[in-house]
Amino acid sequence: MGAVQSIDRAFVLLESVAREPGGISDLARAVDLPTSTVARLLSTLEGCGAVERDPDGTSYRIGPAIVTMATSVDPTQSLLAVAQPHMLDLVDLVAEAVGLAVPVGYDVHYIGQIDCVNPVQVRDWTGTSLPMHVVPSGLVILAHWPEAAVERFLARTLERYTPETMVDPDQLRARLEHIRADGYAWVLEEFSEGINSVAAPLFNGTGSVIGALHSHGPAYRFPDEALRDIITGRVVATAASVSEALGHMV
Repeated sequence: MGAVQSIDRAFVLLESVAREPGGISDLARAVDLPTSTVARLLSTLEGCGAVERDPDGTSYRIGPAIVTMATSVDPTQSLLAVAQPHMLDLVDLVAEAVGLAVPVGYDVHYIGQIDCVNPVQVRDWTGTSLPMHVVPSGLVILAHWPEAAVERFLARTLERYTPETMVDPDQLRARLEHIRADGYAWVLEEFSEGINSVAAPLFNGTGSVIGALHSHGPAYRFPDEALRDIITGRVVATAASVSEALGHMV
C-alpha cells in the first residue's frame, strides 16, 4: 500500500470513527475496506493517539490527539477562511463592503470585512461587538435561536441607537418571524444614521446558526431601490454557498 493511499484510507477511517465509533468489523463495513487493512490502520492510529478504545476494549473512538488538535483551532478563523472567497465574489456583485459576524452572548462580533473600491464607504467594523437587535447580522442569528433564548433576550432593556431602532419586544417578535421565513434582514439607519445593511444567516453541518454574512453601505446610495431585490438575492445566495461549504445541507 502506497504512503498516499494509506493516508487517504486513514483519513476516511477517522471520519467514520468520528461519525460513529465501532469495532473493527463495523468500521471495515462502513469504509468498505478489508478487515485486516482496518485493523492495521487502527493499530497505527491508536499508537499516535488519533483513536482510542472504549473501556470495554471492543470499540474505537476519536482519541486525545485529535481532540487536542481540534480544540487548538480558532473556530472564527476557520469560518473566515471558508467564507473569504465567497465574500470577495459578493463584493464584486453588490459593489459594497461585505462582512462576517458571529454571536457572542447577546452581541454579534465582527470577525472580518472586505471593502469595495468605492472611495466613499463605511468603516471596517472588524473587532467590534454590537447588540443583536440593532444590526441585521444579529437579527438573522436571533431569528434562528430557540424561543426560550429569544425571550430571554427580549426581556432585557434594549438600547435605542437611533430614532429608527426597533426596541419593542412585540414588534421584534413579529420581525424575527418574518426574517426566519424570508431568510434575510435589512436594517435601515437603525444602528447608525447614514448606514444601511442587509444580512443572511450562516449554518453549520448540524443546521445550527453560527454567524451571518452582511453587506453595508452609505444610506444615500445603498440600496438602490431598483436593485434592492437583486442585492438581497445575492447576499442570500452567497450565505447559502458558505453554509454549504461548512457542511450544511438544505
